[in-house]
Amino acid sequence: MKAALHPGRLLARRYRLIDQIGSGGMSVIWRARDEVLDRVVALKVLAPSLAADARFRDMVREEARAAAQLVHPHVTAVHDYGETVDPDGTITSFVVMELLSGEELELRLTEGPLPWPEAVELGAQVADALAAAHRLGIVHRDITPANVMMTAMGVKVLDFGIATRIGAPDEDEDGGTFGTPAYVAPERLHGAPAQPATDVYSLGVLLHEALTGRVPYPADTWEQLSAALAGGPAPTLADVPELPAAVARICLRSLSRDPADRPTARQLATELRGHLPPPDPPTATIRVPTLALPPSTTTPPLSAAGTAHAGDATAPLADEVTALSGAGPGRSRRRVALLLLIPVVLAVGVALAGAALLPDRQPDRRAQPSAGPATPVPPDPPTDPPATEPSRPTLAPSSPPATRAPTGEPGTLVEAANRVDGLIDAGLRDGEIRDDVGLDLRNELRNLLAAAGSGRDELARPVARLREKVTVRLGEGAISPAYAQRLDAAIAELGAARV
Repeated sequence: MKAALHPGRLLARRYRLIDQIGSGGMSVIWRARDEVLDRVVALKVLAPSLAADARFRDMVREEARAAAQLVHPHVTAVHDYGETVDPDGTITSFVVMELLSGEELELRLTEGPLPWPEAVELGAQVADALAAAHRLGIVHRDITPANVMMTAMGVKVLDFGIATRIGAPDEDEDGGTFGTPAYVAPERLHGAPAQPATDVYSLGVLLHEALTGRVPYPADTWEQLSAALAGGPAPTLADVPELPAAVARICLRSLSRDPADRPTARQLATELRGHLPPPDPPTATIRVPTLALPPSTTTPPLSAAGTAHAGDATAPLADEVTALSGAGPGRSRRRVALLLLIPVVLAVGVALAGAALLPDRQPDRRAQPSAGPATPVPPDPPTDPPATEPSRPTLAPSSPPATRAPTGEPGTLVEAANRVDGLIDAGLRDGEIRDDVGLDLRNELRNLLAAAGSGRDELARPVARLREKVTVRLGEGAISPAYAQRLDAAIAELGAARV
């Protein structure tokens, strides 16, 4: 008999199944293509045996509604809910979510505990997500390592399948308790209504496990949990090397038996983040000022030996970065060309050659192969613009002086992606790009780079999607017009880069 779900099947005349990527007790996860919006998504499909029961379909629908209200960088985005009915009467119920690329915390913890700064940052991000849910009156009720995904852009809280409203009865119709026993708060065993403090307790268990590699009260059944809570030793974090005492205290407060003694999710996030060590300075991307320079009339281009020769056309490189220093009244201007070469040995050689220059001025950037004659030119504005300074929109005063603009030369994919990432970073720093939008754009950029491994044909669609996302966010007011223009130009250049 042909399986109800198989690669190639179209659900709701929109979602084309690609392959199955996960499964659980109640559902299976499929990778699918949304043929309306032309994007790849994840479909959480309720098991056929459960989809026939209206109660379970309602549960999945409520999960979609709860998660869809949460637009947050650390919560998996939910796009849609749908049901289809086959000719034989079989009902397929599914939730459409963003497709994540990363590793479940549960799998990561099989290798042992995390370094304490990593565990604390992870806990703070989960606490941020829970605080957003609690503000909307939603209790997750199943915070476990299996429901936390570690991605390049931070953690994502998954599976709102048993989420409910604050104050709702915290048990199913048969009087049982939902959840994973080792992570369930003590008051839930006694039927207390759903409340935010129960999520904080579960996060306290998750933090304890991330820091030590073990849960405070091991249990696989409700009976084992009751016994562990009644007779087990009090949890401790004394054996975690270098863990600040204040962090240990707030984690253990989250595990308090009395819900009133626990911090709120917002307090927990703030306290955890306040004790993190400062981040290491970024080293992956080099950013220096790129300014429009007046035409020079005195200094010819560089030769390979670092001296000046008229008519020498060996200087241009795809990754030229120009710095302007010493500008001001009473001071002369000096422009130094830094030629970035790969491998590193060549880069050092060129830098040393540039350091030996005697002239006060850098060679005219117009004296490149595509810029016309190398002989001195009059100071009037040139007919042809310099090859390395394409026209670009005028930026507001808060625009990033330290981010290189698109050069008009595609270069490699990584170089182009770094330029886009640099613009996002500068926009976040200047307050011209909203924080959650910056995370979203970087996630799309990462997905684009992953798609590039499949070849040029696979690159066009994610580039178009990224440009579309910038346009949508501009309309929402989440990106300033100046940054939207620069991002669009840089992303277009990304699409022409060498894969």
